[in-house]
Amino acid sequence: MKPSNDVDASVSLGGFGSNLWTARGTRAYRRVSLALFVAGFSTFSLLYAVQPLLPSFTRDFRVGPAEASLALSLTTGFLALAILFAGAVSESLGRRPVMFASICLAAVLDIASALAPDWRLLLAARALEGLALGGVPAVAMAYLGEEIDPAGLGRATGLFVAGNAFGGMAGRVGVGVLASWTSWRVALAGLGVLDLGIALAFIGLLPPSRNFVRRAGADLAFHVAVWRRHLTNGRLMLLFLIGFLVMGTFVTAYNYVGFRLQAAPYGLSQDQASAIFVVYLFGMAASWTAGALADRLGRGPVLMAGSLVALVGLSITLATPLAAVVLGIAVLTIGFFVAHSVASGWVGPAAGEAKAHAASLYLLAYYLGSSLMGSAGGWFWISHGWPGVAAFSGAMLALAFLAALRLQWAAKLTNPEAANS
Repeated sequence: MKPSNDVDASVSLGGFGSNLWTARGTRAYRRVSLALFVAGFSTFSLLYAVQPLLPSFTRDFRVGPAEASLALSLTTGFLALAILFAGAVSESLGRRPVMFASICLAAVLDIASALAPDWRLLLAARALEGLALGGVPAVAMAYLGEEIDPAGLGRATGLFVAGNAFGGMAGRVGVGVLASWTSWRVALAGLGVLDLGIALAFIGLLPPSRNFVRRAGADLAFHVAVWRRHLTNGRLMLLFLIGFLVMGTFVTAYNYVGFRLQAAPYGLSQDQASAIFVVYLFGMAASWTAGALADRLGRGPVLMAGSLVALVGLSITLATPLAAVVLGIAVLTIGFFVAHSVASGWVGPAAGEAKAHAASLYLLAYYLGSSLMGSAGGWFWISHGWPGVAAFSGAMLALAFLAALRLQWAAKLTNPEAANS
């Protein structure tokens, strides 16, 4: 039946058993979208707030660029580990409480990192923050896959990723600018307080799950069996690879563009260099647009286009003028968010059952790409400067495009309609 736009008729019977889907255009759909938008904002503002501070860490703690990048890479690495288990935990505890607790704990640990007296304690706080943040991304994807009408899933996923983009931008720009006016410690602590308030807004907005089925007795053997089944799914493995590669490219570029802009010939200050993260606004728009296009045109073509756009943007950054560097980063950002939005939204339908486990594996690969490739990029920066970073990142994007092409080809070969499902 087709629902009307009032609250009581905010669900419809989907095509999968007796699921009560939350339909696009209803009040419940808007509440879910807004709640997960602010959850994405909180998660990514906390995660990436240290990125513009890496040059400050090299000065204050007397560490090199590659070691300074550990303030982000450790967080994303532990986030990847936590994500693997967060989805499984949410199968027993529920999606909503796990996400709420994760945001609160991560905000507190962000404040702790601002107060850390030495480098090792700061890294420890950031690692624990990554563990805490693991309770949001995979669980949010599972919640959307369970609750949202498939006809509107692309838009809802795109809005969640747009929240990620806005949070990533606000965390980087806001912390970078505030740090230049005060100190990086004040900036990080202020962000932690803000995100504690956002956690309260999130829990007030997000409706309880309608289709969640609690697995109270699930043991480790159950979870391992589900993970093994997903890891033998060829479509999912290609999506995991794409997530690893595009995120590795994106974080590598953003980790070291600040060093480039603060060095000759540009010589920008920290707040000026941080302003480049404003291009995340393009990522917000791209995420929502990509979701809508995937709903209409199919996921495969949009995913391939995103990889190519990111590669074009990376190529533009090789030019010397500052305007070209900024333009290239903006185009790279658009391509990345298109690819990630489509790939993450494809995981649930490709998995079928146990969506939280599949989402966890995708995000494990995604954040391992951030952690491993983001730090590895530091050696290319040290040895070959920005051309080395661009070559390393370009190779990853080329592989991502080939994986997307293979995914689309395999889907069409198996079932001409599968590329859109």
